[in-house]
Parts: sequence; structure tokens; C-alpha cells
Amino acid sequence: MSEKFSHWHALLAASVLATISALPSYADGITRIAFVDTGNTGRSVTAEALANATIEARHLPILVISRAVDLNPYNVVPEANAAALLAKRGLDVSAHRAVQVIANDIRHSDLVLVMTDKHKTTVLDQFPDAQGKTFTLSEYSTGTSKDVVDAYNQPMPVYEKTFRQIDAYMTPLLEKAVKK
Repeated sequence: MSEKFSHWHALLAASVLATISALPSYADGITRIAFVDTGNTGRSVTAEALANATIEARHLPILVISRAVDLNPYNVVPEANAAALLAKRGLDVSAHRAVQVIANDIRHSDLVLVMTDKHKTTVLDQFPDAQGKTFTLSEYSTGTSKDVVDAYNQPMPVYEKTFRQIDAYMTPLLEKAVKK
């Protein structure tokens, strides 16, 4: 192995260790939540960003990710209107890139929170192991299943409605997830 190659490996290892060290070090009591929607560019991104803000502010032992059930490889950046609403809260999602949900995500998640009943059906059809831990956002938060409005390609007022809907569910669902 060349010295240059070895030095690169050492830098990479140090970077990985620094990243791992920066993660919250809650013992085994960490709750892992996957937020899932159609393309992982709007609703699930919004849920992940709002959840992370609350988790950070309250120092909650929760980790979150967001995923797609039907990723469009030609549309992987956050929707502009969703990003603009999050920016008003000081949340920057510009680095986000959509990711398709896979079995490994389901296996490592304690909760899979989807935006619609159709998403729930899709997840459960593709991943039978998700049974018992997959709920719509509203179902987990309030006990009643109600679809989160899909604002994709809609005017800003529809995005605002979707944002308010997700925001209203966030605190109750995170508090419930911590108690779980």
C-alpha cells in the first residue's frame, strides 16, 4: 500500500469516527423513526426536518430518517415550496436527496410513519415485517387515520396546509415515541 493511500485511509477513518462520536449517545433507549411518503421530496422531508428540530431542542432520544415508496430517480431534490416553508423556520433541507425505502430501513426502524393509508398499504405489502410498527402520521399521533395532503406541484397555499398538518402531529407523536 502506498503512503498516500494509507494516509487517505487514516483520514477517512478519523472522519467516520468523528461523525459517529457526534451522534447522540443515548443508551439502548433510542427510538428510530422512518418517515415515508411517495417520492421523499416533500411531506417526508418536512416531517424529518421538523422532527429533527424538536428532537434537538428537547434533547429527545430519537433518530429519524425519511424515505420514498416510489422514488423517481429524476426528481430527488426537495420541493421548492416545502424547502421555502422549512427555511422560514430556520431549517435547511437543500442537501437532502431522496432515498428509496429498503428492507434494512424497515428492520432498523422502531416506527415507520407514512403520510397516507395508501403508503401504509404499500409499505406493508413490500415489507410484511413492518406490521405492528407502521402507522399513518395522524394515526400514530391522534389515534385517527387521516391522510396528509399531497402538495406536489400545487400552489403555496396547499404546501402551507400540508406543513401545518405535519407540524400539528409532530410534538404529540415524538412525545408518544419517547414513552414507547
